Amino acid sequence: MHFDSRTQRALREAGLDTDAIAAASDRVAELVAEDAERLRAFFDEDGPCYSDMELAHSTASVQEHPTAAVDLFTHGGDLRGYLSLDGWGVPVEGGRVLRSESGGTDGEHGGRPVLIELSLGGTLHDRVRFARSREVL
Repeated sequence: MHFDSRTQRALREAGLDTDAIAAASDRVAELVAEDAERLRAFFDEDGPCYSDMELAHSTASVQEHPTAAVDLFTHGGDLRGYLSLDGWGVPVEGGRVLRSESGGTDGEHGGRPVLIELSLGGTLHDRVRFARSREVL
């Protein structure tokens, strides 16, 4: 179970028994794994992607990345990995799908992801949105 002791206590106080808490923990892990797969699929597409990343050498509000790849893993409720962009990279500390092709938002798993957000560590320490077209950003 990946809930910390305070969260487990709060869930027990809210009326959940140990089995229900374990089931919720398992469901969170499933949802994180699904999100990781959808984030991987976003970066599997050929062609450039675009981000709202702030770069020291650019004044543009939207950055174009000719190449992008992500390697993600999950453990319980954690999503971690590494993002490679244009010959450099940064650790990934979390992520989510913001919008899907079908118009669905975070939490709705329909269609191909068109707008995602990654929490990046290392030299960036920021949340960065990525899209396959400038207009989506």
